[in-house]
This record gives sequence, C-alpha cells and structure tokens, in this order.
Amino acid sequence: MPSELQTGATETGAAETGATEIGPTDSLGAATPPEAGAATASAAPLSFQSEMGRISRQSGIVFAGTIFTAICGYVFKVYLAHALGAEALGLYALGMTIIGFLGIINGLGLPDSAVRFVALYTASKRFEALRSLLWNGSWILLASNLIFAVIVLKAGPWIATRFYHSPQLVRYLPLFALIMITGALSTFFGKVLAGYKEVGRRTVITRFVASPVTMAVTIVLVILGGGLWGYLVAQIVSAVVVLALLVSLLWRLTPIAARAPDVTKLSIEPEVWSFSAAMFGVGMMEFLMGQTDRVALGYYRGAHDVGIYAVAAALVAYEPIILQSVNQIFAPVIADIHTRGDHLLLGRLFQTLTKWMLGLTFPLAIVMMVYARPIMAIFGHDFEAGWPILVIGTCGQLVNCGVGSVGCILLMSGNQRRLIRVQAYMAATMVVLSVWLVPLWGVLGAAVAAAITNVGLNVWNLSEVRAALKLSPYNRSYLKLLPSLAIALLTTLLVSKVAAFMKADWVMIFIALVLAYGTFSGMAFVMGLDADDRLIANAVWTRVRGAFGQ
Repeated sequence: MPSELQTGATETGAAETGATEIGPTDSLGAATPPEAGAATASAAPLSFQSEMGRISRQSGIVFAGTIFTAICGYVFKVYLAHALGAEALGLYALGMTIIGFLGIINGLGLPDSAVRFVALYTASKRFEALRSLLWNGSWILLASNLIFAVIVLKAGPWIATRFYHSPQLVRYLPLFALIMITGALSTFFGKVLAGYKEVGRRTVITRFVASPVTMAVTIVLVILGGGLWGYLVAQIVSAVVVLALLVSLLWRLTPIAARAPDVTKLSIEPEVWSFSAAMFGVGMMEFLMGQTDRVALGYYRGAHDVGIYAVAAALVAYEPIILQSVNQIFAPVIADIHTRGDHLLLGRLFQTLTKWMLGLTFPLAIVMMVYARPIMAIFGHDFEAGWPILVIGTCGQLVNCGVGSVGCILLMSGNQRRLIRVQAYMAATMVVLSVWLVPLWGVLGAAVAAAITNVGLNVWNLSEVRAALKLSPYNRSYLKLLPSLAIALLTTLLVSKVAAFMKADWVMIFIALVLAYGTFSGMAFVMGLDADDRLIANAVWTRVRGAFGQ
C-alpha cells in the first residue's frame, strides 16, 4: 500500500466511502454498477474544479487586498517609525494588548460563530434564527463593549502605570476604548459577510477603503502635530467609515424576512452560544499566544523595546498572507465538504492548496531572512537591532504555511475540542517561555518564545488532523518545488552581493523579491505541473488576464 505521505487524502477518501479493490460502493456498502462508478469518477474533477474556482476567485480578491494593504502598510509603518519613534509605537502596542484582551471577552465568541451560522441559516432558510443572530448579536456586542469601555477607563490607568510602567499611556486610554467598540462591531459584521460568502466585497471595504482612510487622516493629523493621538483618531475615523459601509452592504444581502428586528425575542439560538463558547476559548488561547510576548516585554523592558519588537513582528505577520487569504474562503468550503462526507475532495484541496501556499511563501521568506538587517534599518537606526526578530519569526511562519489550513480544518470539521486542547497547552508554553526568556534576552527572547510556540502549535494541529480525519497535506509532487526554491535562494544571495555596492537598500530588496518570485515561478513551470496544479495556474492566469481586460 502506498504511504500516507504519497497518497494522503486518497486513502482517506477510500476509507471513508468504503471503496474496495473491486469497485466503488454506495453509502450503505452495497456495490454500485460500473456506470455509477464512472459517473462518480467523472464528477470528482468537476467538483474539485468548482470548489477550487470558488476558492481562487474569492481568495484572489482577498490576496489582492492583503497585498495592497501590505505594500501601503509597509511604507506607512516606515513613515510612522520616523514620525513617532519607537517609544510611541511601543505605547500603541501596549494599549492594543489591553483592548485586545478585553476584546476577546466582550466579543463573547459571537463574531466567529457568525461565519458558520449565517451560512447555515441562510442555506436552510431559517430566517427567524438569522434575524435573531444579526439583531440580537449586534445589541449584545454593543452593550458588552460599552461595559468594557468603562473597565478600560477605570482599570487601564493602573495597568499602564503599575504593570507596564508607562504612565504616559493613560491619556490615550479613551481613544483605545473607542477603537475597541468600533472594532468589535466591524469584526462582527465582517464575519457575517463571510457567512454570506461575500469575502471579496468585504475585502474591498476593509482593505481598499479602510487602509487609505487611516493613512490619509493619520498623515494630516501627524503633520498638524497630533503625534500618537492623531494616529489613534485616524483609526477611529476609518473604523466608523468601514462600519457604515458594512452595515449598508449587509442590509442589501440579508433576506427581507430577516431584516426587521423581533422585539419579542431578544435571545440567540442555544447552538450559537455553544459554538461561541468554543470560539471564546480559541480566542483566549490565541491572545495568550499572540500577545504574551508584548506583555512580557512591556513589563520587563519597557515601551521602547516593545516598539522595536512590534515593528518586526508586524513584518513577520505579512509572511502568511497567502495562507490567510485562502483560509478566509476555504473555511466555509471545508464545512460544506465535510458535511457532505466528500473526504477525497477535501484531501485533494488540502494537498494542492498547502503545496502552493508553502511554495509561494518561500521566496518572500528567503528575501526577509537574507535582507533582515537592511529591512529593519529602513525604519530608522533604533529599529535596526530588531533584525534577528525578523529571521526567527520568519522561520516560525514557514512552518505555519508548511502545514496548511490545519486549524481551519479542525474547527470547521467539528473537531474544535482538539484545537482548543492544543491551543491551551501551547498558550501555557508561550507564557512560560516568555516569562523565562524575555528577562534574559529581551526582544530576542520574545521572538524565540513566539517561534517555538508557533512551530509547536502547527505541528501538533497537523498531527490532530491526521488522527481525526486521516488527512495529510503532503505528497511526492512537493519534490518538484525543491529546484525552484533552490534557484530562488541562489538568485536572492547573488542580488545581495550586488546590493553591497548600492546605497538604496529598498531598491535592491524590491529587485530581489521580484527576481525571487520570477525565478521560482519560471522554474516551477519548467519542472512540470500536475493536473491539479494546472487547474490553479489556469485559474490564476484567467484572473490576471481579466484584470487587464483581455
């Protein structure tokens, strides 16, 4: 029998459907006629093609929005670093840890539940339940956020002064409270759009509208002397604009039967609260894994080090943009396919998407590691010392992309308890490592703690996916990527040698990135693509030609 590494989901699909060497079987285990088997076989590529088309179309829009935000965001962060400095950016990062923690509690897990149950209620035409979720979820979120805004104003000064040793943070707390309220509502309505499978239009609002508004208002207010205050006000203005656009779009998409509120029913279905409880646990664990490093730095080292670390960590966060773009639309697809019991299709999608998410992430990771010092130096002399954070964090994110959408698969297949258990152990690991390493190594210790946690989390999730669903993202076709990655690495190293004689680091970084992706893509086509790869390539090429009106 072929190994799981080679066939992965193929064997899983056979096991789930009860197929034998003789021929296919139906759901009851009875042998089906050869004609039925042929029909099933011929339908499989069409199903794969339709699902991949949906994923590529929606994730392509999300990816474009993410790339737009990443490029503009990088330039904007350089501007902020020079205009505000490490201390102010550190205060901003510390303030975000406060409302980030409270944002998990006051969200009550409802935003993530919206993705699943809006899609479920719409498909099953349960409009009463949909109306309850939309209207009651909105006012419950608003009420809880107003309560926690008061907590920010009352408890925040003690945290800023006694815990973070940064009393200058106190005067910004009212603005952070407003950011928390508008952000919670925008997140909820954005997740509702995802439930309607309108991720593309949501991306236009949250990426192509929100980012320019934030940048433009920030620049104006900073020029006028607003400093960090101006940056925070700009985020509030942008959030209000986004909130208005999201509500307008949702009103048009929501079925008429679910638009009017029902004042006689102010509750939400018990199944939503049950799922929300699981999402609350997931959110809490994600906060501990994602923010403990900053909290520890703020406590042990101060706002200046937090500012340097926050900039490097923000750059590392750009690395899995392809994974994040795919996950936003792949998540409801997973739920749909798993409900239908088509594990063979799910396995094919899992393998193909993971391979190309990893392959297309590698050139970016190579450039970030080779040019780590000049990338950080662009932000200013104070930030150059953070280049090891970039290297360590990039290695951790490569593992994240290398295992694919394992977290989404566990969550959307009803295995959220496995996911929460893994996150609970790794969150505890993150806390222990941060408390141990940050006092010893400072920002480097925080980076090491985060990378170890990231690697452990994703490898463990992968093992849980194999145990629960018998799925693996790997097969022999990955070997074809090795020459392409080697050429991309060699090209980047050669460009770095030439860059030693150039003064404009950002120009050479851009050239290296373009050449790395160019050589990788060219070599990948030379090495040959399998049928599933060609399907993705054709879909991408169709999107590119369509974008240029051809």
